[in-house]
Amino acid sequence: MASVVVVGLGLAVAGFAGRQVLRAAPHVAQQMSEVLKTMTSESGLLSSSKFHKGGFEPTMTRREATLILDVSNNAPKNKIKEAHKRIMLINHPDKGGSPYIAAKINEAKDLLDKK
Repeated sequence: MASVVVVGLGLAVAGFAGRQVLRAAPHVAQQMSEVLKTMTSESGLLSSSKFHKGGFEPTMTRREATLILDVSNNAPKNKIKEAHKRIMLINHPDKGGSPYIAAKINEAKDLLDKK
């Protein structure tokens, strides 16, 4: 008999909590959309990202290679080699990285080594 009362009270509490959540949902959704708008605006947090926007170019250029490896255009070979090793340790396909990204990293290193 006591377990029936406890189950009944539990259902009543769950119903009341669910009702309160559903009542607050439109207000919370409106606040979240306002926050996302400010984050993506010109002066927002996401617009000042240090990451390059856009995908890869059809053929690798020196500019794209330096952006991928995060080195200067006239970096010495040892800096290019260190940057390649650092980035490949993070993005290697054997450690869960993308084979496509790894190929682009290798292509960038090869292009900058040719100079």
